[in-house]
Amino acid sequence: MMPASLCPFFAAAKRFFAAQILLLFGLVYAHAAEVSPANELSANLAEMMSLSADVEQLIIEADGGVLEESRIRMLLKRPDGFSWETLEPFPELLVTNGVWLWNYQPDLDQVVIEPWNRDESELAAQLLSGETDALADEYEITALVSESRDIEEFVLTPRDSANINRRVSLSFSSNRLDSIVIEARNGQRTVWRFVNVVLNPEIPDDAFVFEVPEGIEVIENTYAEGL
Repeated sequence: MMPASLCPFFAAAKRFFAAQILLLFGLVYAHAAEVSPANELSANLAEMMSLSADVEQLIIEADGGVLEESRIRMLLKRPDGFSWETLEPFPELLVTNGVWLWNYQPDLDQVVIEPWNRDESELAAQLLSGETDALADEYEITALVSESRDIEEFVLTPRDSANINRRVSLSFSSNRLDSIVIEARNGQRTVWRFVNVVLNPEIPDDAFVFEVPEGIEVIENTYAEGL
C-alpha cells in the first residue's frame, strides 16, 4: 500500500509526485524591464542549479489535525535530476534522471520503473520550461516581503476554479528556500520545511540513477515504450 505521505502528489499515478516537486524548482529566470512577482520568484529559484536539504513534511487535514509527519532527504540537480527519499515513517525512494522514474519501496522489496514525463502536469511543464508568461496567465502571483526584506513569500492562486489546488506558497529566508505550502481545495495542506540546506553543491549524475539491489522485484510499466 502506498504511504499516506505520498497521496497528495499521486492523484493518478506515482510519476505525478516528482513532477509536482520539480515544478517548484524548474523555473528559468526570464529577464524583464519591469520586476514582477513572477520574475522575482523566477530569480530566486534560478539560483538553485543544485540543492540538497532535509525536509520536514506535514500533511494537515482541513480541521487542523496532523494526518502525518515525515522526514525526507532531497537532492536536486538541474535540469532533471531529482531524488526524494522518505526516511520516516515509511521508507521510500523516488528518483529520476529526467528519462526514467524509479519508485523503490524497501518494505515491499520492489521497485517500479517507468518513463519520466514532465508534461504529465500542465503546471510542471510551464515551470520546468521557464514559461513564466504562461504561468502568470493561469496563476495570480503575489509577493509579500518583510520590512527588512529578509523574508519573502510568493503566493500562487489559480485563476481557474477547476484547479485541484487552492493556492501554493513559497517562502524564502535571506534568498534561501525556507518552506512550501500546497493547499488543496478540500482544505488539506501539505507543508514542506527545508533545513540543512546546501545551495549548489556538487552532485554526481549517478545520484539520480537507481541501481536495483539483488533480490528486489522489478515492476516495469507495460504501457511504456522502450521498456
